[in-house]
Amino acid sequence: MPNETINTELDQAVTRAHAALLRRQQPDGHWVFELEADATIPAEYVLLEHFLDRIEPDLEQRIGVYLRATQGAHGGWPLFHDGAFNLSASVKAYFALKLIGDDLEAPHMRRARAAILAAGGAERSNVFTRAQLALYGEVPWRAVPVMPVELVLLPRWFPFHLDKVSYWSRTVIVPLTVLMALRPRARNPRGIHVPELFTTPPDRIRDWIRGPFRSAWGHFFKHLDVVLRFAQPAFPAATRRRAIARAVGFVTARLNGEDGLGAIYPAMANTVMMFDTLGYPPDHPDAAIAWTSVRKLLVVKDDHAYCQPCLSPVWDTGLAGHAVMEADSAADPAVARAAKWLRARQVLDVTGDWAAARPHAVPGGWAFQYANPHYPDVDDTAVVGMLLHRHMQAGGGDPATEEAIARARDWVLGMQSKGGGWGAFDADNDRLYLNHIPFADHGALLDPPTADVTARCISFLAQIGMPADEPVLARAIRWLRQEQMPDGSWFGRWGTNYIYGTWSVLCALNAAGVPADDPAVRRAVGFLLDTQREDGGWGEDNETYADAPRGRYHRSNPSQTAWALLGLMAAGDAAHPATARGIAWLAACQQPDGEWEEAPYTAVGFPRVFYLRYHGYRLFFPLLALARYRNLARGNDRRVAWGF
Repeated sequence: MPNETINTELDQAVTRAHAALLRRQQPDGHWVFELEADATIPAEYVLLEHFLDRIEPDLEQRIGVYLRATQGAHGGWPLFHDGAFNLSASVKAYFALKLIGDDLEAPHMRRARAAILAAGGAERSNVFTRAQLALYGEVPWRAVPVMPVELVLLPRWFPFHLDKVSYWSRTVIVPLTVLMALRPRARNPRGIHVPELFTTPPDRIRDWIRGPFRSAWGHFFKHLDVVLRFAQPAFPAATRRRAIARAVGFVTARLNGEDGLGAIYPAMANTVMMFDTLGYPPDHPDAAIAWTSVRKLLVVKDDHAYCQPCLSPVWDTGLAGHAVMEADSAADPAVARAAKWLRARQVLDVTGDWAAARPHAVPGGWAFQYANPHYPDVDDTAVVGMLLHRHMQAGGGDPATEEAIARARDWVLGMQSKGGGWGAFDADNDRLYLNHIPFADHGALLDPPTADVTARCISFLAQIGMPADEPVLARAIRWLRQEQMPDGSWFGRWGTNYIYGTWSVLCALNAAGVPADDPAVRRAVGFLLDTQREDGGWGEDNETYADAPRGRYHRSNPSQTAWALLGLMAAGDAAHPATARGIAWLAACQQPDGEWEEAPYTAVGFPRVFYLRYHGYRLFFPLLALARYRNLARGNDRRVAWGF
């Protein structure tokens, strides 16, 4: 353990980081940080403004600055910082810059165009990009897989039903099917088109829907797409009108005020276009609030602007609260304010879409965003539940907090999938054949159980007192053991990647009382020790979602280093030399203001498709790791007492 000098330096690092995080707290007690994706969302926002002819030149110029700054050395745009060229993101970014007014012969536009053509042209972009191009008339609608709006009328037993796909797919698909049925054309007041991005004129392309198919299901669904394409014109007009009305009813019932349908950009943007296509005037209450919800996602600064995919205040507040509690105590007024803010956002009176699979579960979860009552998730619920419980243990609770924790527990229990794991938003959302329909070329239509979310639920239930031999936890732990990789790691669905998953599971096993010498724990520790970098830190590339080596990157990152350290401490290795080296690296790269810099993206929307940079991760995770290390060094018991 550290000597007196190192202890003093560690105290100072914790104090600076703690103060830095408190400076970021909002007056009402919550934290919210920017949530950044790739160029796709800002580019789509520009396309949306031109679809509607609601162009704001100053805003678009600032978005243009952002898009030019994120262009890669390869000429196109990546899905994450320093990542490889991505065709679909590049097509959208190029189109947006052309709409903004960039000169086609400007060097950055010429490089982008060359990279897009070298990758096969816009005709080889993904389904969502081709749908955007179809709205502008750049490609025919046959370039997009058939998704009849009539699918909203299908009975629940049907192999494809909205209840069988994930919440994010559901909210994106429903308004999009209306657009695909009505086939509107963007207003496009400047008459901008991008024929130069195609290697073959779109009207001559016959193989829009093509492989490689990932299974025999892919070939089957390709043939079904052909059949539906011929059959769709014969669908009765009355049925189509009824289907459109059902789709609109689905959207309006979940409109969610200024937080928007599903509280995610693609669903919200599709909703805006749907209302516009249906003839709703801009001042119609539904159309107006849908547009307001999209605008709420904008980040506008002096020199640039971009659009976020969603907002993350509940997640940010839960994570920041844990870090503050570790650094000081749960009696800190900042934690009390955060707990009060979070309690007010528990979903208690809305039965969301999750009830289709779990009709007997009682609402009690938290959503990720300011408001999203139809779509709470168990990951946020577990993190908030553990925060409230720890706050209570330190004397900051009351009967209302106890009730909130009990309701959260009951909802999480109700959302466990049959195999023992948990998905994020739905239970048993694992019909894998649906990931092979042509529309799902992103392979992310579903929300099956994952190790990181399952681990968080175990951590929560164990922390509040559920014994490990309780059937719920026993099944979940058994499921996690089955998911461990041969190298000792676990896959990370919502954070990058095997470091995130391994940290999450080690916390869960510790909370459930699995001993530190358990073979699964030892293999996981071995993975973390093997992947530590020479400088003492850890980093992991998002390319590990493809075929890059697990747990490795060309640099160390603060958030991923903190995860590895928290995992080692949960496994009983706070005194290991590797832990001391990691702590030293974190302390050494802290800035004078108490914060850390982290440009790489260390979180995930959809593996291999959509990645995220939580701007708060570089603050609260390093603080949590440093403070925990200090606390364990000071105490007689070296076991981490909390699930998180």
